[in-house]
Amino acid sequence: MALSSTLSRLNLVPRPWLPYTVTTLRALKLKPHKPQLLRPMWAPLTLYSFSVSAHIHRPQDDNLVVLGIETSCDDTAAAVVRSSGEILSQVVSSQADLLVRYGGVAPKMAEEAHSQVIDQVVQEALNQANLSETDLSAVAVTIGPGLSLCLRVGVQKARKTAGSFNLPIIGVHHMEAHALVARLVERELQFPFMALLISGGHNLLILAQGLGQYIQLGTSIDDAIGEAYDKTAKWLGLDMRRSGGPAIEELAREGDAESIKFSIPMKQHKDCNFSYAGLKTQVRLAIESRNINAEIPISCASSQDRRSRADIAASFQRVAVLHLEERCQRAIEWALKIEPSIKHLVVSGGVASNQYVRARLDQVVKKNSLQLVCPPPSLCTDNGVMVAWTGIEHFRMGRFDPPPPAVESEDFVYDLRPRWPLGEEYAEGRSEARSLRKARIHPSLTSIIQASLQQQH
Repeated sequence: MALSSTLSRLNLVPRPWLPYTVTTLRALKLKPHKPQLLRPMWAPLTLYSFSVSAHIHRPQDDNLVVLGIETSCDDTAAAVVRSSGEILSQVVSSQADLLVRYGGVAPKMAEEAHSQVIDQVVQEALNQANLSETDLSAVAVTIGPGLSLCLRVGVQKARKTAGSFNLPIIGVHHMEAHALVARLVERELQFPFMALLISGGHNLLILAQGLGQYIQLGTSIDDAIGEAYDKTAKWLGLDMRRSGGPAIEELAREGDAESIKFSIPMKQHKDCNFSYAGLKTQVRLAIESRNINAEIPISCASSQDRRSRADIAASFQRVAVLHLEERCQRAIEWALKIEPSIKHLVVSGGVASNQYVRARLDQVVKKNSLQLVCPPPSLCTDNGVMVAWTGIEHFRMGRFDPPPPAVESEDFVYDLRPRWPLGEEYAEGRSEARSLRKARIHPSLTSIIQASLQQQH
């Protein structure tokens, strides 16, 4: 299958050490795919050894070259990054056409799309970097959280590559990668710092005390903000090929943000958790009461209909982001009690590309005498760079697994962690929400690393 891609060079960060090349591959038309025998999606959790095997040659820390692979949701991504911070390549294959067709992410179709392009995406990343697998120091891959079917495609490819070329492999936490990519962009960013991670599937407020050491100040108890943006955009008949966030932000500029008095979620809960399910319901009822027909695209709407849709978009965005602002303000107060030396709030994840979100959060941060750190938009959405960089950070600490066998046994069970907390909950912010208790399938990354460190002493 030929790659129909265009190369564009983007100077996203004015730093000489960050040459940056991005390739976006259009979602390829799916061909009939022979179904594979489905095996169990995950095994009982085992701790990473995090030990440095004697037979593995470790290059100097500033000479590492890591391939990062990301398939946790609907983007197939790969990148090659040096430990100096130089991005040698970045490739992303988007499933935008599938999102439009199915009105969101359909896990089985997303898996099919990943399977069809993963080999080409990885090869293109190596080609752009002008390297082969033998030049790599290690392979990093997202193992959770995310959709099991999608995670599996990336993990299979990573293990096959690492096994064939005798490379160490690093399992990466998707949300940690969103937080740590800010340390690639802003080299002055040191621990401890705060991070707000906002995407289609996750809202997370954390205090990062060190690599792999996180306190969870707040999280989603139902829908994330990105899901609310996407559903609102769909109900308003907007163009979903760019996802709901950019579409809502653009239309909201035409509307009156005070025209509809949506309620701010969870005002009565004095914690840092997020809930967008109720706001989604309010938006749906407002759309129904104005007889807006989502089957009529915004491009074909009458001027009055367009104004109604713009008012809803603006009012929704104002309240959705107000919820973020309130939670961030409380989280900053909590975090400063724990770590008074904090100077930065990192905002990352797909929704962090939204300029309105950035502007509003910048006001919150400045009010608390902190600095806002936002990666460039192409490093906020899911990408291989963040996975490779997180792999580099852990590899430097000796946290990696030895090369897998060149040929996996047929009954091998992959370690996938679709629901995997990043840190331990802050006692003051602990929620008794049923959805939170159900989601704790795996011990958090922080607790795994702490247990590993205790074993070594």
